[in-house]
Amino acid sequence: MPKTLADHLHAANRILVFTGAGISTPSGIPAFRGAGGIWTTRQPVMYQDFMEHEESRIEYWEYKLELWEEHRDAQPNTIHQSIVSLEQAGKVEMVVTQNVDGLHRAAGTSEDKLVEIHGTGTLVECQTCHHRETPGSSFDYFKRERKAPRCECGGYLKPATISFGQSLRDDDLQRAFAATETCDLVLALGSTLSVSPANAIPQTAAQAGAPYIIINRDETDHDNLPQLTLRLTGNVEEIFPPAIKKALLAP
Repeated sequence: MPKTLADHLHAANRILVFTGAGISTPSGIPAFRGAGGIWTTRQPVMYQDFMEHEESRIEYWEYKLELWEEHRDAQPNTIHQSIVSLEQAGKVEMVVTQNVDGLHRAAGTSEDKLVEIHGTGTLVECQTCHHRETPGSSFDYFKRERKAPRCECGGYLKPATISFGQSLRDDDLQRAFAATETCDLVLALGSTLSVSPANAIPQTAAQAGAPYIIINRDETDHDNLPQLTLRLTGNVEEIFPPAIKKALLAP
């Protein structure tokens, strides 16, 4: 009999969990890609444009302010909590998320088990001295002055997310790819798996021999990979948490 999702979760002890925007939609945060995604109606500001043009910085901060005001009170949902349950059961090797909403951290995922591969929107960072702080005062300044906020050093402040055209952090990439070598199961939850190089992380784990399971309501770029073990189509919140409960209760 073919293994179910719960069977794979029960058997595994070093799971690499790779998450995308689809796991945060139940918390009221819209996806970026797929049907109704943000990038279907809005063009992203490139990092080089942000650094070179004040009008691009203002456009960027207007967009981020809109997201901040809409989603700053978002709370972790049953998917985030189920991933924490897996960790508490000693089954998580690493959680690698493309999301910048901070909800894995808020749910209780341990710092040493979490890679926010595209950064975090819960902090702002100076692009010159790399000082980080909470974003409230920066958003207050932008709302009041309609000018892009600056650090005390004179550098441009920007939410600590990875913008289009901006390089990922080497340390985050190293930690994520190290987990692909040691995991015994890789799960891709709520990601279209279309953004490089992040999408290479679960694929690398699968190529190394780990069973590969994708759960998403939409098509993904990995649906036809020969290494794919199980493809479940539907809302992650309806599929994943019940399987976790079954896997952790199984003898």
